[in-house]
Amino acid sequence: MVRTVVAGLDGSPESRAAVDWAAREARMRSVPLKIVHVHEPTPPRLAQAPFLAEETRQDWGREVPPQVADAVRREQPGLEVTIEGVEGRAPVVLTEQAGQDGLLVLGSRGLGGISGFIAGSVGLGVIAHAEHPVVLVRAGESAVEEHLAGPSGGRSDTTPYRPVVVGVDPEDTPDAVLEFAFESAARRSAPLRAVQGYSLPAFYEWAGSVEGEAFGRMRRQQSELLERKLAPWRAAHPQVEVIQESEPGKGSVLLADASRNASLVVVGHRLRRHTLGLRIGAVAHAVLHHAVAPVAVVPHP
Repeated sequence: MVRTVVAGLDGSPESRAAVDWAAREARMRSVPLKIVHVHEPTPPRLAQAPFLAEETRQDWGREVPPQVADAVRREQPGLEVTIEGVEGRAPVVLTEQAGQDGLLVLGSRGLGGISGFIAGSVGLGVIAHAEHPVVLVRAGESAVEEHLAGPSGGRSDTTPYRPVVVGVDPEDTPDAVLEFAFESAARRSAPLRAVQGYSLPAFYEWAGSVEGEAFGRMRRQQSELLERKLAPWRAAHPQVEVIQESEPGKGSVLLADASRNASLVVVGHRLRRHTLGLRIGAVAHAVLHHAVAPVAVVPHP
């Protein structure tokens, strides 16, 4: 259960968008918002350079975070907002600040258009180590972008939410990912779009065709697997409309395409150690680079 929403603030437009998104999420969940700005120690030799003046950093830490917090309080009346300034390495500090029961929200540099966004070193470092959900938000992300167009063609935060999209592997997706996705959809009164991608047997690659009785049977089998995977969650959340999409192809590509009409994309990330340290799975990594909606990465064993 999420008890606090934590947003990282570093002065960039991306982090400001992350704070705004985090404030809306905290208000939706009826939990406090904590804004964290991290001061990474400067190596002594570099600290002597005038463009890295310590006084400038201290001035920013004293002035900007309180201003941002005040703006959030005006935009979200009644929301409990606190500020925390911590010295240390950003990925470590942000992960620790979120704790075991926090939702961490970070900014991610946009590429523009439908090209998605870049998960920078801090975001990737946090996701690789975090044992709690992490959401990445692009610069310029606003409340109206999460909503469907109204009758006049325009969007506002009063029209219904766009669907929540979740990537599902019937044989591998854990309960934590589906729980987060269903609860996110229920909280937004939005449909849940469950997307499954699967590989075709080599025969179809050789033949260059995806038609015929055998292909139809395979499609039905994959759809049934997805249906069975979602059945318990449908029963637990009867108020959530579920849209199932089971298609041949890479899951990351299908999810990136689905993100164009999503309020949130949810993917899983298996926590496992690698010889070079903790790594992010291929699907989650690709979605983080190509999705155009905020992405929630939910860790699991």
